[in-house]
Amino acid sequence: MAEAGQAESEQEIESKIEETRQRFKSEYVGESQDKYDSRDVERLFKDDALVEGYLTWRQFVVEDTLKMIDESLQWRKEFTLNDLTESSIPRWMFESGAVFLHGYDKEGNKLFWFRVKLHIKDAKMILDKKRYVAFWLERYAKREPGMPLTVVFDMSESGLSNIDMDFVKYIINCFKVYYPKFLSKMIMYEMPWIMNAAWKIVKTWLGPEAISKLKFVTKSDIQTYVGPEHLPPHMGGTDQFKYSYPPLPDDDFQSPICENGPIVSEDESDIKDIESESKETLESSFNSELSIKTPKKVNFHEDGQKSEDLDRGEPGRLRGARKPTTTFKGTLLDISPSEELRFGAKESEKKCLIILNNVTKNQVAFKVRTTAPEKYRVKPSNSSCEPGASVDIVVSLHGGYQASPQDRFLVMAAEMESSAGASVSELARFWKEVSKAKVMEHRLRCHLLESPKSILSNWSESPSVTTSSEHQDLQSTLMRVLATNSCLEQKLDACVWTQKVLVLMVSFLLALASYSFWTS
Repeated sequence: MAEAGQAESEQEIESKIEETRQRFKSEYVGESQDKYDSRDVERLFKDDALVEGYLTWRQFVVEDTLKMIDESLQWRKEFTLNDLTESSIPRWMFESGAVFLHGYDKEGNKLFWFRVKLHIKDAKMILDKKRYVAFWLERYAKREPGMPLTVVFDMSESGLSNIDMDFVKYIINCFKVYYPKFLSKMIMYEMPWIMNAAWKIVKTWLGPEAISKLKFVTKSDIQTYVGPEHLPPHMGGTDQFKYSYPPLPDDDFQSPICENGPIVSEDESDIKDIESESKETLESSFNSELSIKTPKKVNFHEDGQKSEDLDRGEPGRLRGARKPTTTFKGTLLDISPSEELRFGAKESEKKCLIILNNVTKNQVAFKVRTTAPEKYRVKPSNSSCEPGASVDIVVSLHGGYQASPQDRFLVMAAEMESSAGASVSELARFWKEVSKAKVMEHRLRCHLLESPKSILSNWSESPSVTTSSEHQDLQSTLMRVLATNSCLEQKLDACVWTQKVLVLMVSFLLALASYSFWTS
């Protein structure tokens, strides 16, 4: 929670949430039923985290929060956010690669890239550009609810012709009003000195909290915030990612390693190889299939009892796995944990449990993918779940690898026909044929647990680190000031020279006019 909310107790927050809802219903919704999209209003009255986000951003002042919600919901209806799809955006905008999501910063926040040199100011395109940005933000909000973004303005090779102040103001409003608490930081890379005046105007649109999130960087210091593996070569990084469309760039989720070797993806059509692999691991596959098809009752509030049941059911595979305590309620599966897998440095902290519970009346196929397939073993990673049954999936770190905040897991699920089989080849065929619209997706991120020793170490080292960081920031700021000063001196010299030339020309013209006057 933000600092402003720390002083608020849980009871006070709940009270403020309820007050906000009641006043919004009576003071705003009552005025006109057509003012907002009913789906947004319904979500506001069901999602506590959404209302708390608005309250936190407005320092828990209900009056200000109501105005913010009103503006936000009106904007969502104006831009038809709930119905905004890829096909409703002009194709050339996606092809331009001017805006996209890719990679993570050092804190594990997704990077939202704006390649400024590809933006051209054009009043005719401004509405489409705004919808384009809204599409990306809404797409991310649905996939990573509650997770902040780091915006990167790549200003290399850009100039004044690429700056559209109305568009910049709109982007800022997106984070100030429409998506509260979404902004982690805003990185301004290689901002040309000629844009300083424009950004002074931009700062007046930002609140104090947003201004503190602005980071002006160059090639020499951008790695303070983003690691080289997530930076393109022109920024000094090693990421060879090249934007292309279609399809839309997304997390590179791949099939993880299971205990019996890599699971072949559904994109590989050699089903015979899959069947031969399954024969080699018949005994272990048979055991896991038995565990999947046996319904298990899981009580997330009674950790001790749950632990005993799990360890008694499969002591070898589940022993030591970190048990989830939160649950995401999905349309096909309830998934525990709801948001993150928690790994640590100790051996006992290198194994986590994902529990899937089938809430439908049909068999549900599922598979688990990850952005770091070389690090993790997942068992089972591709199987099915009977109606009303639960499946325990063990995710463990492989070898000497360590978990990272940038690592992500994707749980995919789709309902199967009652007559469908659940063999390896049949599942591979099912995933090839199933419609994308019928697939439920849920993402999980990784959280690193700090040991007491590392916390003490970080605490003892923090003064020197802070001093070094402040010194680096001061040095880079000084370098920018000196560079700006040098440019201004050159401009001043050029202006003085131009002024002298103009004076000489005016003097010559006056002399010529006087001569003509006296000779005539």
